Amino acid sequence: LVSFVVVLLLLHVAASAAADGGRFVYHGFAAANLTLAGHAAVTLGGLLELTNATRQAKGHAFHPEPLHLLISKPATAANGTAAPRSFSTCFVFAIVSPVHDGLISDQGLAFVVAPTTALSAANGGAQYLGLNVINDGSASDHFLAVELDTIMNPELGDIDSNHVGVDVNSLVSQRASSAGYYNDRAGGAFQELRLNSREPMQVWVDYDGQARQLNVTLGPGRVPKPKRPLLSMNIDLSTVVADPAYIGFSSTSSIMLTSHYVLGWSFCLDGPASPLDFSKLPFLPPVGPKPRSKVFVVALPLAIALLVIAVVAAVFLILRRRRRYAEVREDWEDEFGPHRFSYKDLFHATDGFKDSNLLGVGGFGRVYKGILAPSNLEIAVKKVSHDSRQGIREFVAEVVSIGRIRHRNLVQLLGYCRREGELLLVYDYMANGSLDRHLHDQQSPALSWNVRYRIIKGVAASLLYLHEYCEQVVIHRDVKASNVLLDGEMDSKLSDFGLAKLYDHGTDPQSTHVAGTIGYLAPELIRTGKATPLTDVFAFGVFLLEVACGRRPIDHDDRNSRIVLVDWVIEHHDNGSILDVVDPRLVGKYEREEVILVLKLGLICAHPLPNIRPSMRRVMQYMESSQSIPPDLSLMRNEGFDSYVSLDDLSIASIGSSSVTILLEGR
Repeated sequence: LVSFVVVLLLLHVAASAAADGGRFVYHGFAAANLTLAGHAAVTLGGLLELTNATRQAKGHAFHPEPLHLLISKPATAANGTAAPRSFSTCFVFAIVSPVHDGLISDQGLAFVVAPTTALSAANGGAQYLGLNVINDGSASDHFLAVELDTIMNPELGDIDSNHVGVDVNSLVSQRASSAGYYNDRAGGAFQELRLNSREPMQVWVDYDGQARQLNVTLGPGRVPKPKRPLLSMNIDLSTVVADPAYIGFSSTSSIMLTSHYVLGWSFCLDGPASPLDFSKLPFLPPVGPKPRSKVFVVALPLAIALLVIAVVAAVFLILRRRRRYAEVREDWEDEFGPHRFSYKDLFHATDGFKDSNLLGVGGFGRVYKGILAPSNLEIAVKKVSHDSRQGIREFVAEVVSIGRIRHRNLVQLLGYCRREGELLLVYDYMANGSLDRHLHDQQSPALSWNVRYRIIKGVAASLLYLHEYCEQVVIHRDVKASNVLLDGEMDSKLSDFGLAKLYDHGTDPQSTHVAGTIGYLAPELIRTGKATPLTDVFAFGVFLLEVACGRRPIDHDDRNSRIVLVDWVIEHHDNGSILDVVDPRLVGKYEREEVILVLKLGLICAHPLPNIRPSMRRVMQYMESSQSIPPDLSLMRNEGFDSYVSLDDLSIASIGSSSVTILLEGR
């Protein structure tokens, strides 16, 4: 009798539940006064067994006393009448499957906060984990659960068959992650855990009532709590849970006769839960509980049939997945490995290249916005068609070479991906889009002169870098407003540099492909088809006039007569009315000397004779006032402007045996 009393006292100490109900620790459940329902029971060894290897079983176990998880506020308090309290809990669980490798099991289990312990009328389907809330999401359900699920149910939007999820008034998880933990001993690297591995695992659920933040952390049995939680989400529990509420566990089994155990449980309101002492926890059975032979005879064929169906479905999904994410890879690309993105990553980043993520369409292809996981880096993905097999290696080499070019006023080319007849180019994302939209879209606010002048200087600096500071001279070949992008601070970054050169790798070597846009093309480029730094300078000159005047290079007046911007500005210059060309939206709010400088510099740069145009280094000197612009431009028309090539001759020109195609719509 004395021995029996001693054993009872020891079991009571192991349970050690605090008297106030807001704090308790159970090291085993032999002396715990839990509210049990369904097939839930406490074994002789002290394990809380939610399901006992019985087919289609449900089990519920709750702490007997309801808890007040909300703090009532005075009637005069602002922002409602109640606020959520902080709480912390940790528990050790184990899922024991009859299949030895643990790859096949039954349903999982859940930690539950519910308004009642009466869940016996829960939905009969095993996939619902013994809970009576499926997917309606009604706020009146007052239901919160952290599910540890080992079956993927498409009906409930499960991400896989081994995941942790946070459910709010619905079994469709609001936040979910594959089961695992961030190993502090491995520098925070993520390591997968199999929930049904038969090994004890520990779960921490921490809620900060002041910050309204819920953290869920998973870890192996004896590993200290990882610093980084597996799941974290903002949620105001005052709008979710009832007051008072019950906390506990729920689980179901189906045909695999799996047992779900809880070995220990700690909980605390308004403070951290006490850590569990693994030396005091009960032991799991050496093997899972043996099913009754008749049930096993029925279950095994069903399990095999399900396995065959799962294998066939998996093969189908794998083949479908491979087709969706198919790429073109060759051995010579190994040297470019760090610059290559997987098509799968780009597909998911852009939501499958949905039209809702389309940023624009041009001569080189379509551009999509994307967000790369897990870094959340915003990117722009340009799809470029490329059908030449002979030139693709040089194409990729040029992409990687351009990717090494870095300047604060150049859009960074991050890398590439190849897929069938497409080359995908990955760039930094520019939050404020193209300058063209800000200049010519009347719905956009007018850019101030200070912003315009800063943009001009940024583009000039980028061209100087491309022409003189790169290992090899890079000719942009399509300088224009739509290729000038603006970041979040409205700083200019020149994009698409080198793309025209890249495109040449895919053309017939017997032809010359003149890339550019009508209005920005230098006359000698039309005649010879050869791009030089001075053809970039010409386009930059037209760009200067466009920014200052707010007009496109080829525009129309009120009578729909065509206006060539360069001709229009030189005419006003000759008439002494140069300031009349300034964008009317600036309404005199500009620096007069800077505007005159930009207009004169634009005319010099856009001179038809290339030897008249300054280099980009000289342009920068003009803008920094270390060099003076020639004071008199009156003779410039006689020296070359009259020879400006007619626009009617620019669509298709014949140069010897080479055909020259002009990109009439630009890029």
